[in-house]
Amino acid sequence: MATQIVMDHTGDSRYYFDADDTKALSQAEERFHALTSAGFTAAVRDAAGDSTVTRTFDPTAKETLFYPRLIGG
Repeated sequence: MATQIVMDHTGDSRYYFDADDTKALSQAEERFHALTSAGFTAAVRDAAGDSTVTRTFDPTAKETLFYPRLIGG
């Protein structure tokens, strides 16, 4: 089971999907593109807990984090 974690001002939302389910995989890819188009940064976290920024959807990633754009003033 793969996870997409979306961080925002309220905390986080988690979306779980089975990469073998084509419908769920399609929804996960749509979510990836919608979030990154809205300004979120996507990062794939590996087993060691290290994150690497990604600009493309990786259907094999076990965990993808989405960070909102920082707003400064």
